Amino acid sequence: MNHNREEPFDVGARLKQLRLARGLSQRELAKRAGITNSTVSLVEQNNVSPSVSSLKKILDALPVTISTFFAGDEPSQPQPFYRAGELTEIGDGKLSWRLVAARRPDRRMSMIHERYPPGSDSGEEMLEHDGEEGGVVISGQIEITVDGAVGVLGAGDAYYFDSRLPHRFRNIGNEDCVIVSANTPPTFSDAGHELHHA
Repeated sequence: MNHNREEPFDVGARLKQLRLARGLSQRELAKRAGITNSTVSLVEQNNVSPSVSSLKKILDALPVTISTFFAGDEPSQPQPFYRAGELTEIGDGKLSWRLVAARRPDRRMSMIHERYPPGSDSGEEMLEHDGEEGGVVISGQIEITVDGAVGVLGAGDAYYFDSRLPHRFRNIGNEDCVIVSANTPPTFSDAGHELHHA
């Protein structure tokens, strides 16, 4: 088993590969996603890290799930154990979202080790995607809004809700908030969780 840390995921190269495979120009993809073509260009050049909601808009326009986007080739039989350095970072550089077994074929759930620095946010645009999600706060505190209901959770507290309801995560504390979450089907890594940042 390889215990070396995974290379950072090249979001720009992967997006360009998928866009070209579908015969789309940057302008056409941007039009379908409802964003500027300069945004697509900057993402492809890795000059900006898109928020999860922005990445979801772009991938929905292809259409490609987040799971498919981040999946690579699983070199052999899927492994049952993953060292910390083997988790795939799908965060944006400020917010850390480390996905367990990202390259496992036919994965039916997403397990994510999330870290929200103080002030980080999933974005003003509420998230909505198919499935259910839940998590347990390991440390720090997080404000979660689900369909208008707001809860502030601390270490040991948990959440579970229908992901089709509009939702948002914000770290309103003064220390990192760490959460271990799961969702099924894996729509969040399928276009689920945002790169939560302000």
